[in-house]
Amino acid sequence: MYVVTSLERLEAREVPLGGLRAIFVQRTLPHRDRTLVGAWCFADHFGPSTTPMDVPPHPHCGLQTVTWLFEGEVEHRDSAGNTQIVRPGEVNLMTAGNGISHSEVSRAESLRGVQLWVAQPDASREADNGFDHFVTAATELPVLAGGATARVFVGSLCGASSPVRTFSPLVAAELQLDPRTVLDLEVDPDFEHGVIVDDGEVTLAPGDASEDEALLLERTELGVVETGQTLLRLTSGDDSARVILIGGTPLDEDIMMWWSFVARTHEEIVAARDEWQADTGRFGTVEGYVGEVARIPAPDLPAVRLKPRKGRRRSA
Repeated sequence: MYVVTSLERLEAREVPLGGLRAIFVQRTLPHRDRTLVGAWCFADHFGPSTTPMDVPPHPHCGLQTVTWLFEGEVEHRDSAGNTQIVRPGEVNLMTAGNGISHSEVSRAESLRGVQLWVAQPDASREADNGFDHFVTAATELPVLAGGATARVFVGSLCGASSPVRTFSPLVAAELQLDPRTVLDLEVDPDFEHGVIVDDGEVTLAPGDASEDEALLLERTELGVVETGQTLLRLTSGDDSARVILIGGTPLDEDIMMWWSFVARTHEEIVAARDEWQADTGRFGTVEGYVGEVARIPAPDLPAVRLKPRKGRRRSA
Protein backbone atom coordinates (compact mmCIF):
# COMPACT_ATOMS: atom_id res chain seq x y z
CA MET A 1 0.00 0.00 0.00
CA TYR A 2 1.19 3.53 -0.76
CA VAL A 3 0.93 6.53 1.50
CA VAL A 4 -0.05 9.27 -0.96
CA THR A 5 -0.62 12.93 -0.19
CA SER A 6 -1.56 15.50 -2.79
CA LEU A 7 1.20 17.89 -1.67
CA GLU A 8 4.66 17.06 -0.32
CA ARG A 9 7.77 19.07 0.63
CA LEU A 10 11.24 17.55 0.22
CA GLU A 11 14.20 19.32 1.82
CA ALA A 12 17.56 19.24 0.08
CA ARG A 13 20.69 17.69 1.51
CA GLU A 14 24.16 19.07 0.81
CA VAL A 15 26.36 16.69 -1.17
CA PRO A 16 29.98 17.08 -2.40
CA LEU A 17 30.28 16.62 -6.15
CA GLY A 18 33.60 15.89 -7.81
CA GLY A 19 37.05 14.85 -6.73
CA LEU A 20 39.52 16.43 -4.32
CA ARG A 21 38.13 19.96 -4.79
CA ALA A 22 34.44 19.21 -4.77
CA ILE A 23 31.66 21.69 -5.34
CA PHE A 24 28.75 21.29 -2.94
CA VAL A 25 25.28 20.84 -4.43
CA GLN A 26 21.79 20.68 -2.97
CA ARG A 27 20.12 17.32 -3.78
CA THR A 28 16.38 16.78 -3.43
CA LEU A 29 15.99 13.58 -5.48
CA PRO A 30 16.36 10.79 -4.67
CA HIS A 31 14.96 11.41 -1.18
CA ARG A 32 14.26 9.03 1.67
CA ASP A 33 10.56 9.80 1.23
CA ARG A 34 10.44 9.73 -2.55
CA THR A 35 12.46 8.36 -5.46
CA LEU A 36 10.69 9.71 -8.55
CA VAL A 37 8.61 12.57 -9.93
CA GLY A 38 7.38 11.03 -13.15
CA ALA A 39 10.57 9.46 -14.50
CA TRP A 40 12.75 12.22 -13.00
CA CYS A 41 14.92 10.34 -10.50
CA PHE A 42 17.64 12.83 -9.53
CA ALA A 43 17.78 16.57 -8.95
CA ASP A 44 20.90 18.55 -8.07
CA HIS A 45 20.78 22.32 -7.61
CA PHE A 46 24.08 24.20 -7.52
CA GLY A 47 25.22 27.77 -6.99
CA PRO A 48 25.53 30.60 -7.06
CA SER A 49 29.11 29.45 -6.55
CA THR A 50 32.60 30.62 -7.45
CA THR A 51 33.99 27.17 -6.58
CA PRO A 52 34.86 25.49 -9.87
CA MET A 53 32.98 22.34 -10.85
CA ASP A 54 35.51 19.65 -11.72
CA VAL A 55 33.93 16.19 -11.89
CA PRO A 56 36.37 13.57 -13.28
CA PRO A 57 35.19 10.79 -15.60
CA HIS A 58 32.52 8.60 -14.01
CA PRO A 59 30.04 6.06 -15.41
CA HIS A 60 26.27 5.97 -15.94
CA CYS A 61 23.74 3.44 -17.16
CA GLY A 62 19.96 3.33 -17.47
CA LEU A 63 19.38 7.10 -17.39
CA GLN A 64 19.48 10.42 -19.22
CA THR A 65 21.13 13.55 -17.81
CA VAL A 66 19.68 17.00 -18.48
CA THR A 67 21.89 20.01 -17.68
CA TRP A 68 20.31 23.47 -17.45
CA LEU A 69 22.28 26.53 -16.35
CA PHE A 70 21.26 29.95 -15.04
CA GLU A 71 24.84 31.27 -14.94
CA GLY A 72 28.24 30.12 -16.16
CA GLU A 73 29.50 27.46 -18.58
CA VAL A 74 30.20 23.75 -18.20
CA GLU A 75 32.36 21.64 -20.51
CA HIS A 76 31.04 18.13 -21.10
CA ARG A 77 33.28 15.31 -22.40
CA ASP A 78 32.08 11.75 -22.82
CA SER A 79 33.33 8.33 -23.89
CA ALA A 80 31.37 8.50 -27.15
CA GLY A 81 33.78 11.23 -28.27
CA ASN A 82 31.58 14.26 -27.63
CA THR A 83 32.94 17.54 -26.27
CA GLN A 84 30.48 20.38 -25.72
CA ILE A 85 30.16 23.61 -23.73
CA VAL A 86 26.69 24.20 -22.31
CA ARG A 87 25.61 27.77 -21.54
CA PRO A 88 22.48 29.35 -20.05
CA GLY A 89 19.48 28.74 -22.31
CA GLU A 90 21.03 25.63 -23.87
CA VAL A 91 20.48 21.95 -23.00
CA ASN A 92 22.95 19.10 -22.80
CA LEU A 93 21.14 15.75 -22.99
CA MET A 94 23.22 12.62 -22.44
CA THR A 95 21.63 9.20 -22.86
CA ALA A 96 23.50 6.50 -20.97
CA GLY A 97 21.64 3.41 -22.16
CA ASN A 98 23.77 0.35 -21.46
CA GLY A 99 26.75 2.48 -20.48
CA ILE A 100 28.69 5.72 -20.94
CA SER A 101 31.15 7.80 -18.93
CA HIS A 102 31.68 11.57 -18.89
CA SER A 103 33.39 14.47 -17.14
CA GLU A 104 32.04 17.93 -16.27
CA VAL A 105 34.21 21.02 -15.75
CA SER A 106 33.02 24.61 -15.28
CA ARG A 107 34.53 27.24 -17.59
CA ALA A 108 33.39 30.46 -15.90
CA GLU A 109 33.96 32.28 -12.62
CA SER A 110 30.39 31.84 -11.40
CA LEU A 111 28.15 28.81 -11.76
CA ARG A 112 24.46 28.27 -11.07
CA GLY A 113 21.96 25.74 -12.40
CA VAL A 114 20.48 22.27 -12.10
CA GLN A 115 21.31 18.80 -13.32
CA LEU A 116 18.40 16.41 -13.60
CA TRP A 117 18.36 12.69 -14.33
CA VAL A 118 15.62 10.69 -16.03
CA ALA A 119 15.26 6.96 -15.39
CA GLN A 120 15.02 5.22 -18.76
CA PRO A 121 12.09 2.79 -18.98
CA ASP A 122 12.91 -0.88 -19.15
CA ALA A 123 12.25 -0.98 -22.90
CA SER A 124 15.03 1.56 -23.66
CA ARG A 125 17.56 1.28 -20.87
CA GLU A 126 19.76 -1.28 -22.67
CA ALA A 127 19.86 0.77 -25.88
CA ASP A 128 22.91 2.53 -27.30
CA ASN A 129 24.24 5.61 -25.56
CA GLY A 130 23.98 9.04 -27.15
CA PHE A 131 24.45 12.77 -26.74
CA ASP A 132 22.52 15.80 -27.98
CA HIS A 133 23.17 19.52 -27.54
CA PHE A 134 20.35 21.98 -28.13
CA VAL A 135 21.25 25.65 -28.54
CA THR A 136 17.62 26.67 -28.96
CA ALA A 137 15.92 23.89 -27.00
CA ALA A 138 14.07 26.27 -24.70
CA THR A 139 10.85 27.80 -25.96
CA GLU A 140 10.16 31.07 -24.18
CA LEU A 141 6.53 31.81 -23.51
CA PRO A 142 5.18 35.35 -23.36
CA VAL A 143 4.27 36.86 -20.04
CA LEU A 144 1.85 34.42 -18.41
CA ALA A 145 0.47 36.48 -15.55
CA GLY A 146 1.56 39.59 -13.72
CA GLY A 147 5.17 39.39 -14.86
CA ALA A 148 5.65 35.59 -14.83
CA THR A 149 7.58 34.01 -17.71
CA ALA A 150 8.44 30.43 -18.66
CA ARG A 151 11.18 28.73 -20.68
CA VAL A 152 10.22 25.17 -21.61
CA PHE A 153 13.31 22.99 -22.14
CA VAL A 154 11.81 19.48 -21.98
CA GLY A 155 8.37 18.42 -23.18
CA SER A 156 5.40 20.75 -23.56
CA LEU A 157 3.73 23.37 -21.40
CA CYS A 158 1.03 25.93 -22.19
CA GLY A 159 1.31 25.24 -25.91
CA ALA A 160 5.13 25.52 -26.08
CA SER A 161 7.31 22.49 -26.86
CA SER A 162 10.99 21.54 -26.73
CA PRO A 163 12.81 19.29 -29.24
CA VAL A 164 14.63 17.41 -26.44
CA ARG A 165 13.93 13.67 -26.88
CA THR A 166 12.99 11.52 -23.89
CA PHE A 167 11.64 7.99 -23.54
CA SER A 168 8.56 8.79 -21.45
CA PRO A 169 6.19 11.80 -21.24
CA LEU A 170 8.00 14.57 -19.33
CA VAL A 171 8.13 18.31 -18.84
CA ALA A 172 10.77 20.70 -17.50
CA ALA A 173 10.62 24.50 -17.50
CA GLU A 174 12.24 27.50 -15.86
CA LEU A 175 9.65 29.88 -14.41
CA GLN A 176 10.37 33.42 -13.23
CA LEU A 177 7.91 35.40 -11.15
CA ASP A 178 7.99 39.06 -10.28
CA PRO A 179 7.33 40.00 -6.62
CA ARG A 180 3.81 39.20 -5.36
CA THR A 181 2.82 37.40 -8.57
CA VAL A 182 0.06 34.78 -8.68
CA LEU A 183 0.53 32.32 -11.55
CA ASP A 184 -2.18 29.80 -12.42
CA LEU A 185 -0.42 27.24 -14.58
CA GLU A 186 -2.38 24.73 -16.67
CA VAL A 187 -0.72 21.30 -16.43
CA ASP A 188 -1.29 17.74 -17.59
CA PRO A 189 -3.47 15.87 -15.04
CA ASP A 190 -1.70 12.59 -15.92
CA PHE A 191 1.60 14.02 -14.62
CA GLU A 192 3.15 14.12 -11.20
CA HIS A 193 4.78 17.56 -10.81
CA GLY A 194 7.64 19.00 -8.80
CA VAL A 195 8.78 22.58 -8.19
CA ILE A 196 12.41 23.28 -7.22
CA VAL A 197 13.08 26.79 -5.90
CA ASP A 198 16.30 28.39 -7.16
CA ASP A 199 15.73 31.90 -5.84
CA GLY A 200 13.23 33.62 -3.57
CA GLU A 201 10.27 31.71 -2.17
CA VAL A 202 6.97 30.55 -3.61
CA THR A 203 3.73 29.15 -2.33
CA LEU A 204 2.60 26.05 -4.23
CA ALA A 205 -0.95 24.75 -4.31
CA PRO A 206 -2.97 22.42 -6.54
CA GLY A 207 -5.88 24.13 -8.25
CA ASP A 208 -8.41 22.61 -5.88
CA ALA A 209 -6.54 23.45 -2.66
CA SER A 210 -7.50 26.09 -0.14
CA GLU A 211 -5.07 28.74 1.09
CA ASP A 212 -4.55 26.74 4.28
CA GLU A 213 -3.44 23.73 2.23
CA ALA A 214 -0.84 25.65 0.20
CA LEU A 215 2.82 24.76 0.66
CA LEU A 216 5.47 27.44 1.26
CA LEU A 217 8.73 26.52 -0.47
CA GLU A 218 12.05 28.19 0.23
CA ARG A 219 15.28 28.10 -1.74
CA THR A 220 16.52 24.58 -2.74
CA GLU A 221 13.31 22.88 -1.54
CA LEU A 222 11.22 20.64 -3.82
CA GLY A 223 7.44 20.63 -3.67
CA VAL A 224 5.60 17.68 -5.20
CA VAL A 225 2.02 17.51 -6.45
CA GLU A 226 0.42 14.17 -7.28
CA THR A 227 -1.49 13.34 -10.47
CA GLY A 228 -5.05 14.48 -11.12
CA GLN A 229 -4.41 18.22 -11.10
CA THR A 230 -5.12 20.42 -14.12
CA LEU A 231 -3.91 23.62 -12.46
CA LEU A 232 -0.98 24.59 -10.26
CA ARG A 233 -0.96 27.93 -8.47
CA LEU A 234 2.42 29.51 -7.76
CA THR A 235 2.59 32.68 -5.67
CA SER A 236 5.82 34.60 -5.10
CA GLY A 237 6.62 36.57 -1.97
CA ASP A 238 7.91 40.11 -1.60
CA ASP A 239 10.88 39.33 -3.83
CA SER A 240 11.10 37.87 -7.31
CA ALA A 241 11.40 34.10 -7.58
CA ARG A 242 12.83 31.56 -9.99
CA VAL A 243 11.82 27.90 -9.98
CA ILE A 244 12.25 24.78 -12.06
CA LEU A 245 9.06 22.87 -12.83
CA ILE A 246 9.46 19.15 -13.56
CA GLY A 247 6.79 16.56 -14.24
CA GLY A 248 5.85 13.37 -15.99
CA THR A 249 3.61 10.34 -16.00
CA PRO A 250 4.38 8.01 -13.07
CA LEU A 251 7.00 5.43 -13.98
CA ASP A 252 5.24 2.17 -13.18
CA GLU A 253 8.45 0.23 -12.69
CA ASP A 254 10.60 -0.64 -9.71
CA ILE A 255 14.01 0.97 -10.13
CA MET A 256 17.26 0.57 -8.26
CA MET A 257 19.57 3.56 -7.89
CA TRP A 258 23.07 3.27 -6.51
CA TRP A 259 25.91 5.75 -7.03
CA SER A 260 25.64 6.79 -10.71
CA PHE A 261 23.71 3.75 -11.95
CA VAL A 262 20.00 3.17 -12.51
CA ALA A 263 19.08 -0.49 -12.81
CA ARG A 264 16.42 -3.00 -11.78
CA THR A 265 18.25 -5.63 -9.73
CA HIS A 266 21.08 -5.93 -7.23
CA GLU A 267 22.97 -8.14 -9.67
CA GLU A 268 22.84 -5.46 -12.39
CA ILE A 269 24.32 -2.89 -10.00
CA VAL A 270 27.10 -5.27 -8.96
CA ALA A 271 27.92 -6.04 -12.60
CA ALA A 272 28.02 -2.33 -13.56
CA ARG A 273 30.31 -1.49 -10.63
CA ASP A 274 32.63 -4.41 -11.36
CA GLU A 275 32.89 -3.50 -15.04
CA TRP A 276 33.74 0.13 -14.24
CA GLN A 277 36.37 -0.91 -11.72
CA ALA A 278 37.90 -3.44 -14.12
CA ASP A 279 37.71 -0.99 -17.05
CA THR A 280 36.22 -3.65 -19.30
CA GLY A 281 35.25 -1.14 -21.99
CA ARG A 282 31.53 -1.11 -21.27
CA PHE A 283 31.66 2.55 -20.19
CA GLY A 284 34.42 3.62 -22.57
CA THR A 285 37.14 6.18 -21.99
CA VAL A 286 36.82 9.96 -21.76
CA GLU A 287 39.54 11.57 -23.87
CA GLY A 288 40.99 15.00 -23.18
CA TYR A 289 40.05 15.36 -19.51
CA VAL A 290 42.88 16.88 -17.47
CA GLY A 291 42.58 16.68 -13.70
CA GLU A 292 44.15 15.42 -10.51
CA VAL A 293 42.15 12.17 -10.73
CA ALA A 294 41.90 10.33 -14.07
CA ARG A 295 38.58 8.66 -13.19
CA ILE A 296 36.39 8.38 -10.11
CA PRO A 297 36.57 4.92 -8.53
CA ALA A 298 33.27 3.33 -7.54
CA PRO A 299 32.53 3.28 -3.81
CA ASP A 300 32.21 0.01 -1.95
CA LEU A 301 28.85 -1.67 -2.13
CA PRO A 302 26.88 -1.91 1.14
CA ALA A 303 27.07 -5.17 3.05
CA VAL A 304 23.34 -5.75 2.57
CA ARG A 305 21.46 -6.54 -0.61
CA LEU A 306 20.15 -3.46 -2.43
CA LYS A 307 16.39 -3.12 -2.71
CA PRO A 308 14.40 -1.50 -5.54
CA ARG A 309 12.17 1.50 -4.87
CA LYS A 310 9.21 3.18 -6.49
CA GLY A 311 8.42 6.85 -6.70
CA ARG A 312 6.16 7.04 -3.69
CA ARG A 313 7.04 6.02 -0.19
CA ARG A 314 5.58 2.68 0.85
CA SER A 315 3.80 2.39 4.14
CA ALA A 316 5.14 -0.07 6.70
